[in-house]
Order: sequence, then C-alpha cells, then structure tokens
Amino acid sequence: MGDTKKEFYERCLEIHDLQEAQQLLDWDQQVVMPRKGAEQRGNQQAALAGVLHAKIADPALGELITSLAAKKDLGPDLAADVREAKRARDRAVKIPAALVSEKAKACSLAQVAWEEAKGKNDFRSFKPHLVKIIDLTRRTAEAIGTETLYDALLDEFEPGMTEAALKTVFSDLRDRLVALFEKIQGGRDKPNQDALKRTYSAPGQEAFGRRIAADMGYDFDAGRLDRSAHPFTSGTFWDVRITTRYDEHFLSASLFGVFHETGHALYEQGLDPKRYRDPAGGSCSLGIHESQSRFWENLIGRSRPFWWHYFPHLKQAFPGILDGIALEDFYRAINVCQPSLIRVEADEVTYNLHIILRFELESALISGKLDAGELPGAWNEKMLSFLGIEPPSDQTGVLQDIHWSAGLIGYFPTYALGNLYAAQFMQTLRKDVPDLDKRLSEGKLSVVKDWLNQKIHRHGRLYLPGELCQTVTGKALAADASMTYLTEKFGEVYGF
Repeated sequence: MGDTKKEFYERCLEIHDLQEAQQLLDWDQQVVMPRKGAEQRGNQQAALAGVLHAKIADPALGELITSLAAKKDLGPDLAADVREAKRARDRAVKIPAALVSEKAKACSLAQVAWEEAKGKNDFRSFKPHLVKIIDLTRRTAEAIGTETLYDALLDEFEPGMTEAALKTVFSDLRDRLVALFEKIQGGRDKPNQDALKRTYSAPGQEAFGRRIAADMGYDFDAGRLDRSAHPFTSGTFWDVRITTRYDEHFLSASLFGVFHETGHALYEQGLDPKRYRDPAGGSCSLGIHESQSRFWENLIGRSRPFWWHYFPHLKQAFPGILDGIALEDFYRAINVCQPSLIRVEADEVTYNLHIILRFELESALISGKLDAGELPGAWNEKMLSFLGIEPPSDQTGVLQDIHWSAGLIGYFPTYALGNLYAAQFMQTLRKDVPDLDKRLSEGKLSVVKDWLNQKIHRHGRLYLPGELCQTVTGKALAADASMTYLTEKFGEVYGF
C-alpha cells in the first residue's frame, strides 16, 4: 500500500495548494485589486479552475482512491481522507471542465458588477450577470444529478443535508422565531441603541477590533485584518486573512463583524497542523464553520460576562464617547431585537428569518419557479411577510449580499444551521466548564478557544457534520437549544 498511499497524498496535497491559490486570488480581488483588473482576474480564475478540475477528475486519482478504498484497516485518518477525496472526485467528474471554467470567469466578473450595482442601487445592471450565474449553477446541478437540483448545490457546503430536510427544520424554526419575535415586540422593556450610534473613528474601531481578535487567540503572524465591501475570511492555517467594514456612526457593524470573522479564522488556525492539507484535514462543513463565527459573535461577544471585562477597555478606546453609559445599558443596546433590512446587522432572533428568506428565494430560482427579474419584488414581499418591513431600495434589499454574484447558491442555509450548532455546542461547553462566566468576566478567552480546538477544530472532516454534532453534544442537530437560549436571553432583556 506504501506507493499507492504516497502517490494519493502527493496528488491530494497539490489539489489543496491550488485551492488555496484560488482563495488568494479571490481575496486580492475583494481587497486590493484595481477595478479595471476584473477581466484579467476572470481569465486567471477560469484557467486555474480548469487546471484544478482536471486534477480532481484525473482517472489516475480515481484508480488510487479505488485501490485504497478496497483495503482493510486503513485507520481513521486515511479512511476519512479516502472518503473525502472520493466525494470530491465523484462530484467533479460529473461536471464538464468547460462549465467549471465558464462559471469561474462569470463569477469573477459578476462580483465586480455586483459591487458597482450595489453602490449605484442599480439591480438592472447586475441582472444579466445573475441570470448567467443561475443558468450555469442550474447546469452544474443537473450534471451532478441529485433528487432535486438544490440538493446538489447544498451538498457542496453541508454534506448530508437535503432540501427536504431543510424545509422541515426551517418551517419549524420560522414558526417558533416568529412567535418569539411577537412576544419580544410586546415586551415592556425597550433597550436604547443611541450609545452605539455616536461617533466612533474607524482607526479606533480597528485598534479595538485587533485587540479583541488577539485576545480571542487570533495569530496575526499567520493572518491580517483588512477592509472589504463585505466582511469575509480567507485562507488556511498559516495564512488566514479576515476583513471587515467600518461605519463611524454605528459601532456594532465592525465590532461584531470582527468577532464573527475571527471565529472563522480561529477554526482555520486551529486545524491539526499535520493534517490541514489532507482531504479530511480541513474544516468539516460551512454549517460547522458558521457555528464558530456565530459562537464568538453572539454567545460570547454579546454576553454579559464578556463585557464585564471589556466594557471599561472600550470606554478607554473611545475617550468621552461612552461617558454616562452604564454597562447594563450597553449590554441591552447590543441585544436589541427589532426588524432590520441588513442581514449582517440583524439581531440573534431575526437573523435566521433573513436566512430562511434567502433559502426560499434561491430554491425557487434554481427550480425555475422564480425568474431573476422578479427577484427584487419577491424579496420585498418576503421581508414584509417575515419582518414587517419593506426595503426602500434594492441596495438595502436584494443587492446587499455578495453570495449570488460569487455563485454561492446553496450557501445561505449554513448560516442558520451554524446558529443551531452553536447553541448546542454552548450547552456542552457550559457542562464541561461550569465556571465559564467567571472566566469570561476575567477576560480569559483562551478557555473557549482551547475547548473549540479540542472538540471541533482538530477533528477536521473526520466526521460528517451531523456526526460531529452528535459526537460533541450527544444529540442530533435540532432547534431546541437555540430556542431555549434565545427565549431565556431576550425574555430577560425585554422583561417577559
């Protein structure tokens, strides 16, 4: 088995390195690339996507996988690597190479078009790009051939999850969230957010964000913080980059954006250093990845014990700005629950409603039940139905997210799944660390990072998402832990 195993890993490591090169090109495009470079970058991405696809679909790799899969007693790591390599290759060989390259170029051009369209509030200029991406995505799903077209897209981001299962989970979750939201709206105590809307300089926000990220355990020698139109995390292990955006009149946008992206980065930096390039050495799924960002952003970053320690430091970072604001007032301000137009600024209760809205729309787009030209109107109707508000413009409506321009259809559901995973992980963490609140109040964030490293990060893709959840929490994924957490927290904040 020695030579077969050696050649298998040589090929897999090369594929990993090419995927990292793709990520770096995308990071460069979103952060520093000159605007006129879009066409060149599209050609580069198309060429690299074609090379990568050819290496994954290479029959020689298929023979190595088949040979290894027939062996007994591979051991857990090698067995997982063979499983993941086979899953990726089985998917790749079904998709024509020309389609892969065409979609890569289309997405590169669409991301630039989306950014311009968003800035000008001009959905019409973006529509042709969206139509093309939907067509290419639909053709990709048809080539893969699953029970529904959406299943093929979802499986790329959350292995084992199906459209039918999502509809069941999201239907239950939506009804329970709407009921809780109505209860909150009738609560007697209404937090005031004025303290968050004062003037906070962008340099001051960046400095404070860097401090928190470092305290969380982010290694700046293996990463960096930059600005982008839409916050994101890119890279693996020794080179994990995060971005954010700054609003000098709304502190939460960058503050919790940095918490969120650092949570993603800690996952990548927390992978097994001996395994992170192997097929099963990377992150488990995007749902599990999102659980890490939402865990830090909300369950830690919006908790009272966290701010017992950090609120005095925040006041020092912005002298005079928070004078007269008590810690409890600040805590309530960052936990306001109210309808909002922008997903990334939504509170913990309404956030999942934003995700369910997007899931229903992109499912309809891929199935052909909804035309791209009808999207702005359909978006506004669902916002009114779910949250009781209607976007005044496409800029704050259908154009707010980068995902569809990047071809990431099937990605959005993982955000809501991440919230559910995170709540279950927190229940288990509290059992394992009974004095968690005391440690957070002392600024000892390493206890959280170390637990996540051990329980989640180091496993990579040894388990499928559902298996990892069961292994860590002893329970299958469900909405119960999340709903218990939200009901107790916002019941206290709003006095019901």
